[in-house]
Amino acid sequence: MYWINGIPQAQLPPTDRTIHFGDGFFTTARVLDGDIPLLAWHLERLDLAAQRLLFAPFDADALRREMLTAAGVGGDGVLKALISRGSGGRGYSISGCGAPVRIVSRSPAPAHYPRWRQDGVRLRQSPVRLARNPLLAGIKHNNRLEQVLIRAHLERYDADEALVLDSEGVVVECASANLFWRRGQDVFTPALHYAGVAGVMRRHVMSLLQALGYALAEVAVGPEDLATADEVFITNALLPIVPVKAIDERHYADRTLYLQLYPLC
Repeated sequence: MYWINGIPQAQLPPTDRTIHFGDGFFTTARVLDGDIPLLAWHLERLDLAAQRLLFAPFDADALRREMLTAAGVGGDGVLKALISRGSGGRGYSISGCGAPVRIVSRSPAPAHYPRWRQDGVRLRQSPVRLARNPLLAGIKHNNRLEQVLIRAHLERYDADEALVLDSEGVVVECASANLFWRRGQDVFTPALHYAGVAGVMRRHVMSLLQALGYALAEVAVGPEDLATADEVFITNALLPIVPVKAIDERHYADRTLYLQLYPLC
């Protein structure tokens, strides 16, 4: 199901800039019993992306109403809110573009996520690396070709998710999730200054750790740092948190922090 500027429809004009240039940004949210957990943070991340990408203001109040309307259609599911710069401009120029276009879609919840939460997931280091770009780091812009290639390579192997590095060999994230690991009472997650997506569930988990007695550090390290971890897990708004049972040939059995966090996520 799709809504464009609040109207049920599923077609954009061929002049829309998100089609030509990926000129836009989005967030993907979980729907639980007709509600959207962390909705305020989803809207915050969209506003941040709009500022970073020099968009004209979009109608955030209207988008919030449209997201809640889509969530209320019934049951659990997945909601995606995408903002396009719309049509206008000549070539890459944004001069003359009209108001941003709001696109909301609703789809079923992934059927395999409950199994992932119970059994854990296996990661494989991806041969595809993320380019460094501080202007785009953190936001979920519509240019996802790197992730498409990461997923295409991953589907050739017996693994559930990818361990993704940047062009300098620094651990950043997974194909569709953020990454955490624990060593004793210290928890680590990749710093996202140069690449990657700062997910809302990543933010939520980071906000919980101190109260649970853990110290958190955002780090720039290579994949070898995970070899000495006691525990590894991944997060995104839909999962929302899943234990990692293996990265390539390295296995992890400890779920201490995962079991503390899961009821809070």
